[in-house]
Amino acid sequence: MKLVSQFVLVLVALVAAAAAAAWSQAPAGPLAPKPGAKPEKAPPREAKQKGPIRVRVNLVSTPVTVRDSKGELVFNLLERDFKVFDNGREQKIQHFDLGGDLLSVVFVVETSSHIEPFFPAIRRTGIVFTQMVMAQTAEAAVVGFDDEIQLLSPFTADQEQIQRAINKLKEGTSGIKLYDGLERAVQLLSEQPENRRRIIVAISESTDTGSAVKLGEVLRQAQLANITIYTIGLSTTAAELRAPPSQAQGPKLGPPGTRPLPPLPGHPATDETDKQQMGNIDLLSAVIWLVKTAANGVGLGDKSLALASMATGGLHLKTMRDRSIEKAMDQIGGELHAQYLLGYQPPGNDLTGYHDIHVTVAREGVDVRTRPGYYIAPPERN
Repeated sequence: MKLVSQFVLVLVALVAAAAAAAWSQAPAGPLAPKPGAKPEKAPPREAKQKGPIRVRVNLVSTPVTVRDSKGELVFNLLERDFKVFDNGREQKIQHFDLGGDLLSVVFVVETSSHIEPFFPAIRRTGIVFTQMVMAQTAEAAVVGFDDEIQLLSPFTADQEQIQRAINKLKEGTSGIKLYDGLERAVQLLSEQPENRRRIIVAISESTDTGSAVKLGEVLRQAQLANITIYTIGLSTTAAELRAPPSQAQGPKLGPPGTRPLPPLPGHPATDETDKQQMGNIDLLSAVIWLVKTAANGVGLGDKSLALASMATGGLHLKTMRDRSIEKAMDQIGGELHAQYLLGYQPPGNDLTGYHDIHVTVAREGVDVRTRPGYYIAPPERN
């Protein structure tokens, strides 16, 4: 009887050890489904890469940057100091964080031959990116683009690997497929766990040539995937000379031959009145229009980077000299780790259309920046 008892104890110990080993090797992931719930099947790898991005909005995360009247970041606000509104309705804040969430960051960089003079400065930016943006709480990937889109480094927390990928950037062809590069970054981030903040940091000229995807499509998907886009614009005389004439005529919202805006009071709708109104359209209006229509706006090409940042609550920084590229990256890193993140359940996935996001702070004299909203398209009809 004593031998049997000892055998049972040994058997129980072996089973417990095996279970513990299996648990320690299991990858981190979402919580197990409730009893009786039917688990969802993961889409095949090939479908993820080639098909359109499908994002179900389970939680809306909006970054919030708060600065005082001197432009300094405000760090000492509490959750109770914030209110978030979705289409005018106050929402219950279900997640609150100040710079502490784990980050998944995609570094998107133009490798076109047009920016050859900037390559030394961009390569030097690698150490600033790893130290200030990645810091100790991020994993990162690197995507380069010219006429082609290349994954130069997959996601890794190894800062040296990321720095080597940036240091080894090579001059490519003359194409600038900016939108396709951003789309690739959105795809990569959409596959990362939802409990990580999703960030894109892009260094590029603010123009696009030859992308298959449209800017509005990229911004719509970035919003739905809770991705924040930070951009560093490379300003070159050559880039300005290459810009089509239409880019200097102000944004045109709508296809040729149409008048998307109502006429001025007391004036008939003419090309001249359209021009006056278009010239006064702010970037926020352009962002909302692009996201709703998932299109490209004629005349918005030279503002692509600013629009991408504004649409997602990020920051756009222009550069005029090589050294300012490193300073811009340092500024982005400082803001990322001092930014509030608010999360809430959306009113309902059946509420299609554009959702306006508005955040208020219970403190006077501060400037609050967040993303303007998101768009849920109606279901596709067969």
